[in-house]
Amino acid sequence: MNISVIGTGSFGTSLSMVLNDNNNRVMMYGRNQDTVLEINESHTNSRYLKDIELSAGITATASLEEAAAHAEVLVLAVPVNAMRSVASELNKLLKKLDKQVLVVHVAKGLELNTYNRVSEVLEEVFDEDRVSDICVLSGPSHAEEVAIRQPTTVSTASIREEGAEVIQDVFMTDYFRVYVNNDMVGVEIGGALKNIVALAVGALAGYGFGDNPKAAVITRGLHEIARLGTKLGANPLTFLGLTGMGDLIVTATSQHSRNYRCGQMLAGGLSLEEATEKMGMVVEGVNTTRATYELAEIHDVDMPITKVLYGYLFNGISEDEAFSALMKREKTSESEGLKQLLESQIKNSK
Repeated sequence: MNISVIGTGSFGTSLSMVLNDNNNRVMMYGRNQDTVLEINESHTNSRYLKDIELSAGITATASLEEAAAHAEVLVLAVPVNAMRSVASELNKLLKKLDKQVLVVHVAKGLELNTYNRVSEVLEEVFDEDRVSDICVLSGPSHAEEVAIRQPTTVSTASIREEGAEVIQDVFMTDYFRVYVNNDMVGVEIGGALKNIVALAVGALAGYGFGDNPKAAVITRGLHEIARLGTKLGANPLTFLGLTGMGDLIVTATSQHSRNYRCGQMLAGGLSLEEATEKMGMVVEGVNTTRATYELAEIHDVDMPITKVLYGYLFNGISEDEAFSALMKREKTSESEGLKQLLESQIKNSK
């Protein structure tokens, strides 16, 4: 198929390699003329993936219209905070070109202020007659490992079932396995909220804490993700899968994770602005922490780790205050909160 990847960052580039390996005709779009020129002439993208050679079959363009004209499938690999504006421009171009495409996004976060999942943003922006379906591709998939063809497994979900099956076909190779999941809400919530936990675990590592507290935050963090996700209509079993537990493990334990590394930098004394600037890439967990904290307040969902991290990032609470807030909470049962949500979901479905 003709596939355009919107975004020339590390993940967009590594996915372009997967798609090319699967015999698709891949065009990448990027705003940076130097990056576009490097991809076309040197077949590298050294800013994001050092020492990785790209196939000559992968082309790049700085013209969004050219990318839209090429595409049967549009892969949106841009940060969440840019998704609405990029999609709006693409929608205008698709109307001008009088064509329809299949859209899949790979972003992991929530939109600030609206608290929308990315698919909800895309549904608002794209005209119905311009997209055959809107999909998400998500899971434990560091770009650095995908680019060297390490075995990777992810999930795809879509608004209509057919779209996810097409995405499964165009991406699936002998090293990149794609599962179909019918829980769009759960896949997107799991992918977004695991970045919050990764920030917190990175901070723990930066402060020199050991495996016990890291395991506690990862486990209880998954519990928080499931509580909010279930409240929003997700299938709780999704959070035991690739876009829940799987993505959480890989993001909260690896130096490849920008959220984990950002947490380490914050614990090392850098301000939030200094840490994000030093990263040189968007740290989705920062905005997602703010959006999730506010969303949990709206839905009256208890998320103590998210609440403490929000205070740490935006209200300047200290390390000691953060741990005191978590460790000295009122005594409770390990599964009571999620149990109540599940019982409520079952009752409402009858």
